[in-house]
Amino acid sequence: MARVQSVSRVIPWVSQIASPELAEDVLYRGRDWADDPCWPDTGAPDLDSYRRWAVRWCGMACLRMVLLARDGAAPSLYDLTIGAKAYGAYSDKPGDPRGLIYRPFTEYLAAEHNLHATVATGLTADQLCEQVQEGALVIASVHPEIRRPQRPSPGKGGHLVLVTNTHDDTITFSDPSGHHTGARTATLRLDTFDQFFAERGVILHPDASRWA
Repeated sequence: MARVQSVSRVIPWVSQIASPELAEDVLYRGRDWADDPCWPDTGAPDLDSYRRWAVRWCGMACLRMVLLARDGAAPSLYDLTIGAKAYGAYSDKPGDPRGLIYRPFTEYLAAEHNLHATVATGLTADQLCEQVQEGALVIASVHPEIRRPQRPSPGKGGHLVLVTNTHDDTITFSDPSGHHTGARTATLRLDTFDQFFAERGVILHPDASRWA
């Protein structure tokens, strides 16, 4: 891995779980996602809607972080979801991806949030860091077990985190499913991050933004 210059930004963290303190129980101890007294805080109209969407909210949580950093305010997770879904960024059709569909998501970002974003595939960890050095934020596809990087990676992809900073041979990102403080905003060596990174994501360019 090439060494990279230092970039430092402060981005507010947003959880995809209504009560972040319940994350470990939900993710690793079998607690039902719906067993969360704070579910109305997400904007979901009912408990069934929260249960159905919370497991898919990593991308919307990343977007909400960006909007909060830029604007100081942001729509609820549920409102962001409904907005993105109207552009085709989510689908419930059999055979379609269950997670965020990148290209219509970038159309939603441009039309509704004045964010210039592009889809990236074949993106190496070094290239990702170059984008961050140039002022971008990157919603990156990683394996969800990046929450526990001391363990061998079971694979790559399936979850989204927001890459915010770089420094020398490390990368810092915010994880919407972080189950403790160190996992919510984490800094890893690039070679460790790369073991979980699926080399794809959405690059949020800084030209229409003020998060730097």
